[in-house]
Order: sequence, then structure tokens, then C-alpha cells
Amino acid sequence: MAEKFIRYDTAEYLKTDADMAAYLDACLQEAGDDPAFIAHALGVIARARGMTQLARDTGLARENLYKALSADGNPEFGTILKVVKALGLKLHAGPA
Repeated sequence: MAEKFIRYDTAEYLKTDADMAAYLDACLQEAGDDPAFIAHALGVIARARGMTQLARDTGLARENLYKALSADGNPEFGTILKVVKALGLKLHAGPA
């Protein structure tokens, strides 16, 4: 009998604003110098929240958001800031 696997999707487990903020914070700490990791993390949060609503809130096209916030995306910092604000999150800085 062949084993059956299902694809794990983090977005399914991000139910509350606190979950999303904790996930982003963990990703910021884990990313090191990999900006694509942060963009992908924001994409996961965006899918959990709803990409269509995020597109409305940011004024950006939904398709462009999917592309920019993918693991291969390379969004401008302005796009990141718009997305973070529209998701109701804040970026935090601290000493290294």
C-alpha cells in the first residue's frame, strides 16, 4: 500500500492576528540576510488573511502580490511596507 502525503501549508495554521505577528517575528529572526524568506513569510500571512482583500487594501493587483510574495519574488521595499501595514502588522528592530 502506497503512503499518501498531504502538502503542509503554514497559512492554514495562522488563525489570529497574534499567530500572524508571532510567525512574522520568528521569520524575521530566522531569515538572516535572506530578503526572499521575509517576502515568502508575508505571502503566507497574506494567503491566511485573504489575498483579494490585501490587494484591495494595498491598491496592488492580486496577481502581482502572489508573484512578489512568493519564494522567488523580489518585491520593492515599498511593497513590503504596504503589505505589512495592510496586514495590520509592524516590523520591529532591535540590537543584533
